[in-house]
Amino acid sequence: MISEYSVVSYEQLKNMLSRRNIQLFDVRNPDEYLAGRIPDSVNIPLGDLEESLNLSPEHFKQTFEVPAPLKDADNIVFHCKSGNRSGKALDIAYNLGFTRARHYKGGYSEWVEREDK
Repeated sequence: MISEYSVVSYEQLKNMLSRRNIQLFDVRNPDEYLAGRIPDSVNIPLGDLEESLNLSPEHFKQTFEVPAPLKDADNIVFHCKSGNRSGKALDIAYNLGFTRARHYKGGYSEWVEREDK
């Protein structure tokens, strides 16, 4: 159930990162994440996402070294390489009650392209 309101643009992402008001989750595979990532992103591969979002806040913080996302938070953003997996991540999050979560549709591909200019 992705709407235009659930998509974050490059400019919005940059703004959220500069204000440090974001929980950015990279749903790519660990090897992709290690090869290059958006600063401050946390890697939770898509296949592990549902289980990870169901962890207790304590266990989530232990596992990922960041606070667990809150279901009503509007600063949760998923991203992948090109928007496909992050769209699936958004569906998973919505189904778990994270109804204000969003995704960066441009993904890491757009990030690299825009940052290198």
